[in-house]
Amino acid sequence: MEDVQTHSGFVAIIGKPNVGKSTLLNNLLGVKISPITSKPQTTRRGVRGIYTNLDKTHQAVFVDTPGLHKPKDALGRYMNQEVSSALSDVDIMVWVVDLRHPPADEDQLVARNIRDLPKPLIVVGNKLDVAKYPDEAMKYYSELLGDREFTSVMLSAQEHPEKVMALRESIIEILPENPFFFPVGSASDQSREFWAGEIVREEAMKRLGQEIPYAVATRVTDWQERQDGLIKIYCDLVVERVNHRMIAIGKGGSKLKEIGQAARKQLEVFLNTKIYLELQVQVISNWREDPEALRELGYEQ
Repeated sequence: MEDVQTHSGFVAIIGKPNVGKSTLLNNLLGVKISPITSKPQTTRRGVRGIYTNLDKTHQAVFVDTPGLHKPKDALGRYMNQEVSSALSDVDIMVWVVDLRHPPADEDQLVARNIRDLPKPLIVVGNKLDVAKYPDEAMKYYSELLGDREFTSVMLSAQEHPEKVMALRESIIEILPENPFFFPVGSASDQSREFWAGEIVREEAMKRLGQEIPYAVATRVTDWQERQDGLIKIYCDLVVERVNHRMIAIGKGGSKLKEIGQAARKQLEVFLNTKIYLELQVQVISNWREDPEALRELGYEQ
C-alpha cells in the first residue's frame, strides 16, 4: 500500500487590530480557540489553530496574531514581536482588512511588513455584509501592495460560512508537501489553562469600561478534575491599579460574579462538564511595562 502524500504548513492571519482575525480563525476551524470582543487588541499572543481535512491529506496550522499597531508600552512591543515572529516562520500569509473603511496608518504598516516577503498572500476583505463600497475599499488596500502578487476574496467571517469554507479549501490547496506537524484531531497547541484564562479575559473585557480592559490579564493558578466529572478552575484577574480592582469586583462582588458566570457558561459548553470557577482580582502595578510581570503572565520577552 502506498504512503499517502501529505501537505502541511503554517498560515499567519495578520492585520491591524479589530478587523475580525480571531472570528475568521474560529470559523475556519469550526471551533472557538481565540477570544473575541468588540475591543481592539483582544488577541495578545499568537494562537495556533489546527485544521486537518477529512481525507487526512492536508493540515493547516493557522496562527492568529495580535493586531499590528504602534505600541505604547512593553506589552504592545511584545504583541508586535509576536507578529514579526509569525511572519518569519509561516508558509502562507492571510491579510484581513475591514471593507467598511479605506486603509489607515496601521494598514499601511501591515502592508510594509508583508509586501516584500516571498510567500503566498491572500487578502481577505472582511465585513462585506456591512460595507457600503467594498470594491473601492479593496482597490485601495491592493494598491498598498504595489506590484506584489496576491489573491483576494471578500466575505463576512460571521455571515458567510460557505465563503469561509471556500477560503479554507483555497489555502490548503497551496500548502507545501510536508508531514503533519500535529496529531490528527488536534484543534490547538495551547494549554487548557491558557485557553480557560483567555475565556475569562474575554468576558472581563466585554464587561469593563473603556480603559480597564487593556490593563487586564489572567492566569490560571490551579486546575482540579474530580472523579464525578466536576472541574475546578482557579483564576486570577490581574489589573494595574487598586481602583481598577474595585471596579472589577463591583459593588458587593457583583461585577466579578457577572464575569465569572459568563466565563463558566462558556467553559461548560466547550468542556461538556460542570465547572466550578473561582476568580480573584490581583493588583500588579504597571504590569504592562514590567518585564518580570509580563513573563509571569505568559508574555515572554
